[in-house]
Amino acid sequence: MALNILVTGGAGYIGSILTPLLVECGHNVTVLDNFLFKQSSLNHLCIYKNFEVINGDVRVLSTIKALVKNKDIIIPLAALVGAPLCNKDPIGAKTTNNEAIKLLLSNISKNQIILMPTTNSAYGSGGKNNFCDEESELNPISSYAQDKVEVEKKLIEHDNFISFRLATVFGMSPRMRLDLLVNDFTYRAVFDKSIVLFEEHFKRNYVHVRDVASVFLHAIDNYNAMKNNIYNVGLSTANLSKRELCEEIKKHIMDLEICSAKLGKDPDQRNYIVSNEKIEKTGFKTKFTLNDGINELIKGFKMIKRTEFGNI
Repeated sequence: MALNILVTGGAGYIGSILTPLLVECGHNVTVLDNFLFKQSSLNHLCIYKNFEVINGDVRVLSTIKALVKNKDIIIPLAALVGAPLCNKDPIGAKTTNNEAIKLLLSNISKNQIILMPTTNSAYGSGGKNNFCDEESELNPISSYAQDKVEVEKKLIEHDNFISFRLATVFGMSPRMRLDLLVNDFTYRAVFDKSIVLFEEHFKRNYVHVRDVASVFLHAIDNYNAMKNNIYNVGLSTANLSKRELCEEIKKHIMDLEICSAKLGKDPDQRNYIVSNEKIEKTGFKTKFTLNDGINELIKGFKMIKRTEFGNI
C-alpha cells in the first residue's frame, strides 16, 4: 500500500540513500531540505510523480504545519550532525536538532507515525564493562548527544513512534560525508597512507548507510510489531576500537602507517560495546560488512578528493 511520507533532511547523507528507496517502493514521498551543502543528490528522482521536494527550513512553523497534513509517516532526518558542527554553530544546532523536532511533534496527530534516528553516542562511555543495550543508562556528553536524548524523551510521549539509536554510519552516499570515522580513516589511508590515533582503545559500533536506510523500510513493513520502542541499530560484528578499525583498513591498504599520539579527545567520549539484539529479534539483518564498506570507500575515493587549495 502506498503511504504518504514526509522526510525532512531527505537530501542529506542518509536521506539520499533512503529517499530513492521509498520512492521506488511506490510511496508518495515529500522531502523538505534546505540544501545547506548545495547537494544535487536527488536530481534523478524528479521524473517520478510520487516524489515532491520542498526547499525550506524545518524550523518554520508555517512550513511544517502545511507539510505534515495528510502524512501517514514522518521521518525527521534534518539535523546538524556531530559534535564539531554543533559546537561551530550552537544556535543552529539547538534550533534544528531540538526545537524543530519539538515543533514537529506538537503539530502532528496521535495517529501519525514518527520514525526517528537518534544516536548511540548518548551512551557516553557506557555502563558496566562498557556494554550498552536499550535499557542502559544514558550519559550524553556533547550538546549534540544531549539534544538527541532530550528529543527522544519527547518522542516517546507520542502514541506512534520508533526511535533508532544509530551506530557510527559509514559508506558512500550521493551526499557524501568525510567526517564520519570509517569514511575519514579510509580517506586518510588512501591519500595520506597514514593515520594518527588518539584514544585508540576507545570502542564503538558501526553500521553501513544502506543498512540504516533499510531499517526504516523494515520498520514500515513491520510497524505494528515494532511500534513504541527504541532500537539500537548497528553491525554486531563491528564493535571495534579505533586501533582495530585501522587494522581492518590496513588489510586493504597494506602500506598504511598507524601512529599513536596524545593529541585529541573525543567530544562524546564514545567508548562502548553496543548490543543490537533487540532489532535483530524483529527479523532485521544487516547486509553490508565493514569490509564491504572499506572496499566501497576506496573505490569511491577515486572520484572524490579535496583539491580546493591544492596545486595539482
